[in-house]
Amino acid sequence: MKKPETTLLLSLLFLFSCSCFALNNAHSTTILNVWPKPRNLTWAPPHQATLIASNFTITTPTPHHNKHLSAAITRYQNLVISEHHHPLVPPEVNISKNIPPLEFLTLVVQDPDAGLVHGVDESYTLSVLPYSAILTAKTTWGAIRGLETFSQLAWGRPSCVAVGVRVWDSPLYAHRGITLDTSRNYYPVKDLLRTVEAMSMNKLNVFHWHLTDSQSFPLVLPSESSLAEKGAYASHMVYTPEDVKTIVEFGLDHGVRVLPEIDAPGHTGSWALAYPEIVTCANMFWWPTSGDVLAAEPGTGHLNPLNPKTYQVLKNVIRDTTTLFPETFYHSGADEIIPGCWKTDPTIQKYLSDGGTLNQVLEKFINNTLPFILSLNRTVVYWEDVLLDETVHVSSTILPKEHVILQTWSNGHNNTKRIVSLGYRTIVSSSDFYYLDCGHGDFVGNNSAYDQQNGDDKDNGGSWCGPFKTWQTIYNYDIAYGLNEEEAKLVLGGEVALWSEQSDSTVLDARIWPRTSALAESLWSGNKDEKGVKRYAEATDRLNEWRSRMVSRGIGAEPIQPLWCVRNPGMCNTVH
Repeated sequence: MKKPETTLLLSLLFLFSCSCFALNNAHSTTILNVWPKPRNLTWAPPHQATLIASNFTITTPTPHHNKHLSAAITRYQNLVISEHHHPLVPPEVNISKNIPPLEFLTLVVQDPDAGLVHGVDESYTLSVLPYSAILTAKTTWGAIRGLETFSQLAWGRPSCVAVGVRVWDSPLYAHRGITLDTSRNYYPVKDLLRTVEAMSMNKLNVFHWHLTDSQSFPLVLPSESSLAEKGAYASHMVYTPEDVKTIVEFGLDHGVRVLPEIDAPGHTGSWALAYPEIVTCANMFWWPTSGDVLAAEPGTGHLNPLNPKTYQVLKNVIRDTTTLFPETFYHSGADEIIPGCWKTDPTIQKYLSDGGTLNQVLEKFINNTLPFILSLNRTVVYWEDVLLDETVHVSSTILPKEHVILQTWSNGHNNTKRIVSLGYRTIVSSSDFYYLDCGHGDFVGNNSAYDQQNGDDKDNGGSWCGPFKTWQTIYNYDIAYGLNEEEAKLVLGGEVALWSEQSDSTVLDARIWPRTSALAESLWSGNKDEKGVKRYAEATDRLNEWRSRMVSRGIGAEPIQPLWCVRNPGMCNTVH
């Protein structure tokens, strides 16, 4: 029989070891920090927690054969047992000796074989009660979202979990992603895998992989191997079919679709190293002292739509890419057509002198590629320029609304409105809000604009899209602003974008996180509270906590405030 003093001592040790109170914190909270914030989460008084048993398991009552679900179950079971997260501000909980350690999370998935496609059901319900925990989802992908939420309800050493918690959750937007450019600078596969892993933690579901551009062609394609052999920066700076398979499978294990982009006909200078005959203005200085500008930035080259060989090569590229990537969306680019580049080519010059137009040149390209992509059972995504560019664009008559999605990046809400008012679905990536590379200066050399002695900062950050996009800017952006109900239904979601002129693996995590966490919550559960008021104030404290947890999970997310602000609630706020 234990002595009363021993029982009391063991109880106190449990209380403190579970980190439910922390001696070095001046305060605690009854807020459970889950990011992104669920649509509905309640934690019933008296705000209790219990230990997680050392033999804790996640069980599925009905057998399944989904390897991605099995991978997620194993991953989260290990995480919950081993993470031992230490919150910056610990939850204020009551420990009941009558609640036994939690041994099981029962996972019920109604349709475990539903594929990871746009619009798949990602909803889930979660109940963590004193004697049981159950997670119910319609699909594997909803189950993965719920497992992430459950993992964030656990903390401490040994691990404990909040009980009396009920969650109902489902995303507001079906498309929530990141565009990452791996052409201008190369990222090793391990960095892409870590990014996908962090996306899953934040309930993001689309890794939009901008694979190729004028600067390099790192994707190894079986039918067109010379493109990477000659167009990659180096033989070790490539993505092989095996690499792609690894990333795609890792994405499926984490509930993240991998959407490939082969940008064309612009942004294709790197193709000229293998096929100089199909690329116009390749390897020319981008900004001549006289005449037309040849590129939007250094790195010239457009595919020539009037050369039949262009389509022989391009169709091989498209076919191989769709074989490597099972994703049903295929991004074909079609942005930033620079008239001066096409005009350097004699064939196009003659076409224009015979009465043709650059719009017709682009139309020939679309008519020769769009039907082929559709024949491969893909929905085609283009950048908005293909329809909205003031100088070179095509008519909506050749862009069928049922098969084409337009991704908007310029002119903020106005272009979103223009796209949906024409009946097109859209993905929002406004450079005014969602471009993560902005505000770090420009990368071009020999630039006298920076020779300033009065301290002026050119263009408030020195880049074309400055200033730097803070997490608050991203969080508060309403992607359906100014749209009526029917128009808003055409907004599929949004993506932040990291263009890599000044980024590589050394800065990747800090460029993306935790700013992209702001996008993740705003697209998952919104940026307003139940009264319709923007919730950026309380989101600050939660994002500090979430950033800390991401760092402990190996994601190099940058801080958003001094730790002093977290330890002194409200003291770092403005008067607003």
